[in-house]
Amino acid sequence: MLHTELTGRLGVVFPIIGAPMGGVAHGRLARAVTEGGGLGMIGVGSTDAAELIEREAPVASDSGRLPFGIGLMAWALDRNPGLLDKAIDARPALVSVSFGSPAPYVDALHEAGIAVASQVQDVAGARAAAEAGVDFVVAQGTDAGGHTGTVGTLPLLQLVLDTVDVPVIAAGGIATARGLAAVLAAGAAGAWVGTCLLASPEATTKPEARAKVLAARETDTVLTRVFDVAQGIPWPERFAGRALRNRFTDRWHGREAELATDAAAGSELDGARRTADYDMAYVYAGQAVGLVRASRPAAEVVRDLGEGAASLLGEQLDRLLDGETNDRSGSPHPSS
Repeated sequence: MLHTELTGRLGVVFPIIGAPMGGVAHGRLARAVTEGGGLGMIGVGSTDAAELIEREAPVASDSGRLPFGIGLMAWALDRNPGLLDKAIDARPALVSVSFGSPAPYVDALHEAGIAVASQVQDVAGARAAAEAGVDFVVAQGTDAGGHTGTVGTLPLLQLVLDTVDVPVIAAGGIATARGLAAVLAAGAAGAWVGTCLLASPEATTKPEARAKVLAARETDTVLTRVFDVAQGIPWPERFAGRALRNRFTDRWHGREAELATDAAAGSELDGARRTADYDMAYVYAGQAVGLVRASRPAAEVVRDLGEGAASLLGEQLDRLLDGETNDRSGSPHPSS
């Protein structure tokens, strides 16, 4: 079995957290992730009202039977502080405060007995989050789906592990047991996964979007601001969103200033969202989307990740540290 600071602190079987994907990770998905042995989270999007937490928390916790988490965005909290009150009232095991400083919110969460995480996209953000007193720093690489930074997961993870003393969770590009094993071997306390759950039936992903995810390759994403600009959502410019490429991104990516003044384009995107036309509407997904090939229950995905990583790490440990100089064929390596 895998034991890390994450499993010990949160009491979960596997060091896996379901990413709080806005509009995708509601109560059903959070509960399924937790039932699979990880910790499921409810994602509160930038335009969601506080009532979302009140409605979805009992589903995620199975009426108080299971732990769960809630993901909030610092810049949205600054505009709607009532979100924090609702999150505390819901009594989650973990709250993440990301995309801005978590510092104003850490004390209130800790006073309520709630652990705090924060997603960071660079070393400066990691240092600031640790200084703010968070319990977990989430090193989110640009491999991740949704809003993220520009540094790859592997270099960012190494940098953050060398920078902070609090447990570090890796996010971005982790969709199989190999990915989980890799970040644990590097020193991460766990993995924060989202793209591998997009096709799960418990996600709120529409069938048309799910089909796009299942058909996508690892090269079919783009890091872009066009969907936020077209909708007038005031995401900080430094956080673009990684999404599946489509006709809308092909037309507008790189033309954001022009898009901001084109009301017709915004209306077109809104209509595509309403009709589930994902040749135009957005599907936020990470570069690991090429590894998602079937619609599988989230609990099954989580168990396969955890059990598979434990097996791989055991096998690799035996292979790498057994002291033998023979290769797999049994032939000795030449002396250097």
